[in-house]
Amino acid sequence: MTDQGRHGAAAIPEAKQRVVAELAEKLGRMRSAVLSDYRGLSVAQLEALRASLREVGVEYVVLKNTLARRAGAEAGLSELTSQFVGPTAIAISYLDISAPARLLTEYAKANRRTDMVRGGIAEGRVLGPAEVRQLADLPPRDVLMAQLLSVLEAPTAQLAGLFDAPVRDLLGLLDAQAESVGGASAA
Repeated sequence: MTDQGRHGAAAIPEAKQRVVAELAEKLGRMRSAVLSDYRGLSVAQLEALRASLREVGVEYVVLKNTLARRAGAEAGLSELTSQFVGPTAIAISYLDISAPARLLTEYAKANRRTDMVRGGIAEGRVLGPAEVRQLADLPPRDVLMAQLLSVLEAPTAQLAGLFDAPVRDLLGLLDAQAESVGGASAA
């Protein structure tokens, strides 16, 4: 292999091309992804982290930076490629935008690994570590949906109460009148 083949923009082997294409496809359809440094994690810790992420539909992949940069460029995320430095893993979510940020931030806090989260991307916007922590503070998707539904339902409930109030008041007056007439008859 020539020196250009190792360091230049020469063609890469077919197996690595498949890896790049697969990662580019994942990056293209993801809602959010968080980059992390996995140095210092034992194999058991890494597997436990993967399992906790998998439970909420987040995929955790250890990357080769050169291939990740190519995949990022292929997926149209070239501004993300500057974050592929050192030992890098990526947590990819296709559904819940805050899940990878929340779980990796919680894991980093619990294991006193403040530098674990490097950055990420959400809805096509590149995020720094501080922005990933802000994203982590968002409630899960199902909680947000419940909050939205309660906000949408409140005016309807108030409107129903407004329509119901005159009828309820009229019935109360009629009951009071019936009691007073009934009480007067008995006397």
